[in-house]
Amino acid sequence: MKKIILSIFMASVVLFACSAKGNTETKAKDSSTGTPATAQGAGNQAPSKADTSYAFGLAIGTSIKETGVEMDYNAFMNGLKDVMENKKTKMTSEEATAKIQAAMTVAMAKKSEQNKADEAKFLAENGKKTGVKTTASGLQYEVITEGTGKKPAPTDTVKVNYVGTLTNGTTFDSSIQRGEPAVFQLDQVIPGWTEGIQLMTVGSKYKFYIPSALAYGENGAGNVIPPYSTLIFEVDLLNIEKPAATQGAAPQGGAGDTKK
Repeated sequence: MKKIILSIFMASVVLFACSAKGNTETKAKDSSTGTPATAQGAGNQAPSKADTSYAFGLAIGTSIKETGVEMDYNAFMNGLKDVMENKKTKMTSEEATAKIQAAMTVAMAKKSEQNKADEAKFLAENGKKTGVKTTASGLQYEVITEGTGKKPAPTDTVKVNYVGTLTNGTTFDSSIQRGEPAVFQLDQVIPGWTEGIQLMTVGSKYKFYIPSALAYGENGAGNVIPPYSTLIFEVDLLNIEKPAATQGAAPQGGAGDTKK
């Protein structure tokens, strides 16, 4: 039992610490003082037992919350106390592992169903907006600026600038933030990109709403794109390139790994 609790605990602490470090470093870079934030308040003095305990609780709680599993706090504390006080536990480590896995499976399925319902609602409402067009596949798009150049073919290599966001406004990928346009072969990306870019002429700027069925579906993509996520892209089609010019990163949410 101690081993499984320790494993979950250590994973929680590591993930929480990495996240906190990333946030701190970002703030440090933006600081006008030029003093790294990680150096402020640092010292060799051990924190109080209360602060340490709260920090551990914060790390574990953050990890559990991200799973979506509903908790009985009294039962949680009883399990924690039994381990910390070397008391006999109410279940073996194998039983605990099975229950945790089952709870997480149910929570993930519940979240996926909610995402699926939210996506259907979003697309239904978005498709009614002025200027939004919907293709036979379900791809939705708006013309922001219409260019005068050629339209690419599926096997063409294109050069684009883009910003990709989720429906909640979270930016998950951006060639603009990287400071470099993306150049890739059009038939090596997700179906929504392959179809959408072919609607554009060089010099155009479109906004695409790509349903999960034309993107990453029920699986999502790592920790970045949840299951059943509609992907929103603002895309500038800069040029149709020669194949040898392929360079830069294909858009996340448009990467060619969907061809597997």
